[in-house]
Amino acid sequence: MKKLLIIFAIALGMTSCRDLEEMNVNPNSPTESHPQLLLTNVEWTAPQEFIGTDPLYAIKMLVQTDGENAYQYYKWNRGDFDDFSTLRNVTKMMEEAERIEDQTYVALGKFFRAYYFYNLTLQFGDIPYTDALSGEVKENYQPAYTSQQEVFQGILAELAEGSDILKKSNTIIAGDIIYDGSVTLWRKLINAFRLKVMLTLSKKNGTNMATEFASVYANEPLMESMDESGMLKFLNQQDNRYPNFNSSSFSSGMYMDSTFIKRLQDREDPRLFIYATQTKKAKEAGKDIDDFTAYEGGDPADQYNDVNLKAAEGRVSRVNARYYQDPENEPYMILGYAEQQLILAEAAVRGWISADAASLYIDGVKASFKFYETYAEAYSQYVSEDAAVDYLSHNINNFSLAIGTEAQLELIITQKYLQSFMQIGWSAYYEHLRTGTPNFRRPSGVSIPYRWMYPQSEYNYNAAQVSAAIAKQFGQSNDDIHEIPWWLK
Repeated sequence: MKKLLIIFAIALGMTSCRDLEEMNVNPNSPTESHPQLLLTNVEWTAPQEFIGTDPLYAIKMLVQTDGENAYQYYKWNRGDFDDFSTLRNVTKMMEEAERIEDQTYVALGKFFRAYYFYNLTLQFGDIPYTDALSGEVKENYQPAYTSQQEVFQGILAELAEGSDILKKSNTIIAGDIIYDGSVTLWRKLINAFRLKVMLTLSKKNGTNMATEFASVYANEPLMESMDESGMLKFLNQQDNRYPNFNSSSFSSGMYMDSTFIKRLQDREDPRLFIYATQTKKAKEAGKDIDDFTAYEGGDPADQYNDVNLKAAEGRVSRVNARYYQDPENEPYMILGYAEQQLILAEAAVRGWISADAASLYIDGVKASFKFYETYAEAYSQYVSEDAAVDYLSHNINNFSLAIGTEAQLELIITQKYLQSFMQIGWSAYYEHLRTGTPNFRRPSGVSIPYRWMYPQSEYNYNAAQVSAAIAKQFGQSNDDIHEIPWWLK
């Protein structure tokens, strides 16, 4: 009898423990989820984390009149590692994909890892990569930093792996709000992004980028029209609207930069009417929207108060009201067909691929016009196909009149720049660091930064690793915005 009681007590204890464990599972905090739910969140978040107004001050498209903007005057210091929060969601999505044995989500996870790590390494230099995001599995809360060269190698490897996985898939990707589930279109975007990453390394001789670039161009599918662009569309629904909808910052001290306005005016570029408003004085004078003299900007090298005085006189254009009054406005680009074609045009000029650089350049410009014809409908008459043809015939825009490699590259990079207003984040700034085009006006004696300092949180919680990374790259304690990282050396 005593033995029976002991056995019963043990069984009761085990049952009680099991019941207690079950009772302590919070149904509102599930430990498992279908990766499609995580994918939707990642796709919604990723483009918005890198696109905003901050880079527009640095690339000389906006000026501030109600205070000194650090980006306008190149006075920024520390960046942050907030993107690792979204990367944790990417990691979880890939884990859940492995659990349900669906490699499609693993492939997209590899793309978004590459997308985030690409932006992070350009921002800082060496970053946690190989050991990053291993806190939950390996309890590694102080990851070592991976060299920037190895980060780029890892990014390209993950993109290649993602493309190869999708090549074997014929499923519809549930939860996909970028391409509505199309595996084929995702492959095209991934391969286009591979080309972008490789071209970013154009200054690095001996990395075999040209050979690999040519192989992707010849053997992998790429986007074939503007409609195949990787872009996040917005809806006039709660939590789905354009991020700047109803933003008060556009009606305060934010104005257009004079150097950007001038570049558009010099080229008689009708995208000016889409990006900016006429000045108050021009409106009062009855000037038409398509009158290039109706637009004027503030000098980005002047003190903000001087620009404020000019704005008060009604002589500075604001950002077009559609950017804060239209709940849908235009999609955010992850990477578009227009940019892809200009990437290919640059590669052709550099001799990386055998292709007609002029045709690719024309395709890229026409695709940008088509984008605005489609999504800025009130201005579609100014950016029609005929308008694009006319625009390309102007001497300053005509590729056939650009003699020599440098002139052709400047034309291509300038067109990448002109189409990047409120799009693709810091890409135009990194293009400037890589090529020197376009020139950015700034106060005398102000130098262009090459990077951001590491976050203070790294010094607080991962001091040994961040200090080692700084010493390895720049010398002891040289965590400075003017230090030159590997990709630019």
